[in-house]
Amino acid sequence: MANTPQSKKRARQNEKRFAVNKARRSRIRTYLRMVEEAIASGDKDAATNALRAAQPELMRGVTKGVMHKNTASRKMSRLSARVNAIG
Repeated sequence: MANTPQSKKRARQNEKRFAVNKARRSRIRTYLRMVEEAIASGDKDAATNALRAAQPELMRGVTKGVMHKNTASRKMSRLSARVNAIG
């Protein structure tokens, strides 16, 4: 357990940061799920629009340090390929 004032402050900061990052991750996953659902429905227009909405969210997660740049790029690439494969 944190004993020094510095370690207590660091623990508080970590809790706040964890909450912010958790919310960001959840938001990104929601956008990705919307793309997945549009792909599953077979509606290319909806899937394309969902993908366009998800792209900035993924990149924002990268700039905020929630996920690695290559991870976001890989997800975008795979989703784009699946959207393009529709009908």
